[in-house]
Amino acid sequence: MREITFMEATREALDAAMAKDPTIFVVGEGIGARGGNFNTTLGLFDKYGPERLRDTPIAERGFVGMCTGAAMTGTRPIVDFMFIDFILDAMGELINQVSKIQYMSSGRLKMPFMLRGCFGVGGAAATHHSGNYASMFAHIPGFRVAMPSNAYDAKGLFATALQTDDPVLFLEHKSLIFTKGAVPEEEYTIPFGKARVAREGDAATVLAIASMVPKTLAAAEKLAKEGTSIEVIDPRTLAPLDIDTVLESVHKTGRLLIVDETFQPCGIGAEVAAQVTALGFDDLDAPIMRLNGIHTPVPYSPPLETAIVPNKDTIEQAIRDLLAE
Repeated sequence: MREITFMEATREALDAAMAKDPTIFVVGEGIGARGGNFNTTLGLFDKYGPERLRDTPIAERGFVGMCTGAAMTGTRPIVDFMFIDFILDAMGELINQVSKIQYMSSGRLKMPFMLRGCFGVGGAAATHHSGNYASMFAHIPGFRVAMPSNAYDAKGLFATALQTDDPVLFLEHKSLIFTKGAVPEEEYTIPFGKARVAREGDAATVLAIASMVPKTLAAAEKLAKEGTSIEVIDPRTLAPLDIDTVLESVHKTGRLLIVDETFQPCGIGAEVAAQVTALGFDDLDAPIMRLNGIHTPVPYSPPLETAIVPNKDTIEQAIRDLLAE
């Protein structure tokens, strides 16, 4: 199978969907002829033109509101927000309109609206371009939140997002978007709410989110050389969250570590830990552990930026600590 980048994979899914569905259009800053800051729409402007790839001014609340209305009329808008920090300016629209309109209309109005873009720490982008607010959106009823960790999943989840009538927040970690993976040329979908067992094992379970998946796999590979078999689970989506796969794994291993780049307080790790404690307490042989980034604004300094997020070595040590319990 050929290897392409994460971003090329999502672009293939977008191109295929736009070719079949004339109601899909993309808005965002620089996504027209330039193809986007991260090549999200590179080459598509020549195929679909300015009506379907529309450059916007810096007016997030304005174009999010515009696309909210467009989705209610039956079109399928995509907001390419570049960095997730930018759509915080549109939280009123997102929480009071986008997430609620299907409920408020008793299902008569659909909201086939995708918001896609980068998130996370890396590249010395500093605190205004390094946010990770997935847990905030997963908390709001109505949103679906997808966070793929590899090119194969990115293409399949993107295709699924463009077939749902719910609003989808499609998050692409900026350290992953140019990584390569094996991706089929044909179209395919991956269902939301179905986690991937990235590595099988029986000594402990590690639920790793987005950019933490390859780092956790590297740590697990090192431990495997010592005879310790670690199971690694990639949730793929946080809303819906596949807790059943986590429970099945904990039933086998008896131990759970949750690795997430972003802040620990009120995060996804707390939710997973609460559900596993409630539903799988008898399977646990040790307390559930969490490993997160430091609870601080993201610094600009590259060494400080590196120091605030988990890495292969800190993940390995956290697994060792868990096994010692």
